[in-house]
Amino acid sequence: MALLERRNFLKGMAASATAFGTGAFIPPLFADDESSRPIEVDLTIPSDVSDNEINTIYREIQTPYKYGIVLPQEDGDPVDSPNIFRVGGVWYMLYLRFLNKTGYVAKIAKSDDLLKWEPLGVVVPFRESGWDAWQCSPSAALVDYRWGGSYAIEPFNGKYWFTYIGGEGKGYEPDPLKIGLAYTDDPGSAKLWKRFDKPIMSPSDPDAREFEKTTMYKTSVIWDRDKSLGYQFVCFYNGKGSVEGKTAERIGIAVSNDLKSWRRYGNGPVIDNGSGISGDPQIVRMGDLWVMFYFGAFWKPKAFETFAVSRDLVHWRKWDGPHLVEPSEPFDQTFAHKPWVVKHDGVVYHFYNAVGDQGRCIALATSKKL
Repeated sequence: MALLERRNFLKGMAASATAFGTGAFIPPLFADDESSRPIEVDLTIPSDVSDNEINTIYREIQTPYKYGIVLPQEDGDPVDSPNIFRVGGVWYMLYLRFLNKTGYVAKIAKSDDLLKWEPLGVVVPFRESGWDAWQCSPSAALVDYRWGGSYAIEPFNGKYWFTYIGGEGKGYEPDPLKIGLAYTDDPGSAKLWKRFDKPIMSPSDPDAREFEKTTMYKTSVIWDRDKSLGYQFVCFYNGKGSVEGKTAERIGIAVSNDLKSWRRYGNGPVIDNGSGISGDPQIVRMGDLWVMFYFGAFWKPKAFETFAVSRDLVHWRKWDGPHLVEPSEPFDQTFAHKPWVVKHDGVVYHFYNAVGDQGRCIALATSKKL
């Protein structure tokens, strides 16, 4: 079945998961207990992305020039996990601050040129009770994912939406962490977000899979108006759990039509490197292909940036060549990880978390020497 035919069919009805000659698939008809189990898809079908396609993308996204740190530690507190979006021609960065070694608070900064960043303030502070009292690591949802596009954050139902890692324990990412949802009417300011009282996804959900039953981490939520998977919103995230006795972090998918109610897609992860961490996915669209930036750690030395490519959002071919960004400078000599990548005015900007002689900071590598 051709891609266009499949998309038109998806728009008309939800059909049973049927494999076609091309390896395409359709979400199934749901039983009465549909929400208690993952949507069945065949994740064993290999990706048909060619050598030429993945090599072409690698040449496009290389950023060999390290510009350096763009957001240093704040009063000795580590900063981490950059997310970039645009409002009215101004660039904004969401990031976290590990405040007083107590937990994560969500912050926002702005820039006119992607190089000089001005912190604006906290958008999600601590609160003394609740499932997310002491942890909030933010992600911008519904950002224009087109490579070289506007990178605008798009409103849905009159609001701008964000997901976040939340937790009620103090310290550095104590288990379990869950995924929350927040919104604002002013995404380009430090106005406090409004949060929902309950998480939208949790390791204890009935359809949680083995790889995510310990804790859940960073998300990338895209608005797929073609409903390639039968839903308009698709969430990629990494979870921690034990699969066949091996504890690791792997990347999986969930789908939704309203951002509030989510269902897992597939019985397992779509990115699994067997050990260590595969995490912090960012999804972009390059022509007819999807590209997932993510970081790897400990299944190869240290922590580094890499990517995978897909034709259908589900079956991914992992890059096994040189890392996109890896430790090489004093400021990132320990870890270079947690990507957010944009292309603007012909330059690729690869933001990442750098751990080295200046602590845990946010750094930048580029495709051209600036």
